[in-house]
Amino acid sequence: MRYRDCPTVEVTRRVEATPAAAWAVVSDITVPARFSPELQSVAWVGEGTGLTVGRRFRGTNSNAMLGEWTTECQVVEVEEGRRWVWEVENGSGSPSATWGFEVEPTSTGALVRQWGRMGPAPSGLTAAIVAMPAKEARIVAGRIEEWRAGMTATLDGIAELLAGRG
Repeated sequence: MRYRDCPTVEVTRRVEATPAAAWAVVSDITVPARFSPELQSVAWVGEGTGLTVGRRFRGTNSNAMLGEWTTECQVVEVEEGRRWVWEVENGSGSPSATWGFEVEPTSTGALVRQWGRMGPAPSGLTAAIVAMPAKEARIVAGRIEEWRAGMTATLDGIAELLAGRG
């Protein structure tokens, strides 16, 4: 697994809620910080209201191995009630990561999916990969597993919230 291949991970969870209720939760940028082990806080940057393409937000993160950092993100896609996508910017004009939430109706509620894709621009992993190129696959795989664990915790929390237990 190489960083340059833009590895992707996704987690899907069935929730006990209407698709509209699920969308209301996943389109609130502050909700993931309530459940994620890494994302500490999120806030909109600048003026505007609602989830719209071009709108920016800032996230503060903390990780035992990587320390604390803040990212600036931009919403790049919104399909109301269904999907929204944001890119983590690093100043190069290309994202260091792309993330998204999706809601899919089912006969008994909804599926909620969160996914993330590394790269293609450098990120916090780049220094470790440059310092230890022979360990790149392990570094990337370890980070992907951290993302998976964070997404699982976030979607579990969202499911509890939608079920009225969170």
